[in-house]
Amino acid sequence: MIISAVIPAYNEEERIESVIIPALNSNIISNIIVVDDGSDDSTSDVVLKYDNIDLIKMNKNCGKAAATKRGIEYCLSKKSDIIILLDADLIGLTTKHIELLTLPVLDKGYDMTIGIFKSGRLITDLAQLIAPNLSGQRAMKAYIANEILDLQITGYGIEMSISKLIKKHNLNVHNVVLENVGQITKEEKIGFIKGVMWRIKMYKDIVKHWIE
Repeated sequence: MIISAVIPAYNEEERIESVIIPALNSNIISNIIVVDDGSDDSTSDVVLKYDNIDLIKMNKNCGKAAATKRGIEYCLSKKSDIIILLDADLIGLTTKHIELLTLPVLDKGYDMTIGIFKSGRLITDLAQLIAPNLSGQRAMKAYIANEILDLQITGYGIEMSISKLIKKHNLNVHNVVLENVGQITKEEKIGFIKGVMWRIKMYKDIVKHWIE
């Protein structure tokens, strides 16, 4: 059973090791793929410190959807059976969390899991309480990941598009609580004004894919 983890990343040099290290320490992950989505910082240099990670560098910033799909393509070319998706800016992620996310798909027959934050950071806890299906932390069987490649998605509409895929195929999905895990907000990364502009764009992407 080949289990692969995909980590799409854009300008995450200060945070990505907090996701890489727990993934490397997991006994159930066969390989880790980081997709550097055209970063203009040292994200790729940080990844290259680790010999057993596959780095894919996008020539330009194409958005989370494109980076995620590129990582999935690579996993499928390596005959992965289960694909895990992890955001690169998580706080508090442990190897145990990754296993909790993966084992229901591996051992209990679920098609997909969705990781839901709890007791991590209030702002991200609330966001996922309101819209749990927008979580970027997932594990899924390879055939579902293959379906994602056929979705016409851009920007940050990928989670919404996956939710529509779940409904379309009536997939057996299990929500997994990720205690003490949170996420850095865009406002913290790039400043309040730029962060708010990014958030507006993200919500536009989500609404666009919801009504299509």
